[in-house]
Amino acid sequence: MFSFCTDPATLETARWFACYLTTGKHLTAYWSFVTVLVLLAVTAPTALLFGFGGAVAARSGVAPVRWFGKGYIAIVRGVPDIAFFLFFVIALDQGFEWLRHQALCPEWTEPIRQGNDFVVCTEAKLPLGNAPQWVHELYGFALAVLTFAIVFGAFAANVLFGALRAVPKGQIEAAQSYGMSERQAFWRVLVPQMWVYALPGLSNLWMVLIKATPLLFLLGVEDIVYWARELGGIKTSRFTDYPHGDWRLWYFLALLVFYLGFTKLSEVVLGRLTVRLNRGQATLGDAA
Repeated sequence: MFSFCTDPATLETARWFACYLTTGKHLTAYWSFVTVLVLLAVTAPTALLFGFGGAVAARSGVAPVRWFGKGYIAIVRGVPDIAFFLFFVIALDQGFEWLRHQALCPEWTEPIRQGNDFVVCTEAKLPLGNAPQWVHELYGFALAVLTFAIVFGAFAANVLFGALRAVPKGQIEAAQSYGMSERQAFWRVLVPQMWVYALPGLSNLWMVLIKATPLLFLLGVEDIVYWARELGGIKTSRFTDYPHGDWRLWYFLALLVFYLGFTKLSEVVLGRLTVRLNRGQATLGDAA
């Protein structure tokens, strides 16, 4: 990046570090922080949407819908996260390709399952083999977001299901006595008051989601933990111009500071949101 970086062997300490920390690999690593933040920004509302749908389904009066909602919550919460992360990426990828295969290659006669191999026509591949690299990366990121949303949506569904049941029944009865229909009472009374009871659990879930972002590496996304390990290790062929010892301790220390700072910021924002939601509510939080 700097003009004096042409010969790293002649640089003193300050300039050496300036050149070392602005190599192409480091710039990619810095962008991985943005990747993590974008993942959280997209996954959180998506998981909340999955969770709300699961919670509403779990309290449905229609038995099959209720069984589906409760089954979704129980199954995902009962299996280790890492197993679901590894399973869903493969299942979603093959599921999308199977659907495209059925639509684009109806004349295909060979079996899709050939032993341990999953074989579809070239047109059905996701992404296509001739697609640019950014398409492959975007597709992998989209799969990661969807997987995170499905897994954490089940935990959010459990929180929201409990919050819906925590709203005093008298609130609904009062709404109906004023002539509201069941649907109106749900959206205008039950859902707005639900968030007061749901926020503590959702706050916990947000913190867990932040700590789960290193699982991106398992989903094929080069995240900040991946780059900390790669850049901090002893380099031989990839970084011959900037040889150094095992600096993983310092790279992981930087990640520790990043995560602690981000969780502290989250606590401040969530605390203010809690105070705002408690306004006008007869809760212990409001009394405090």
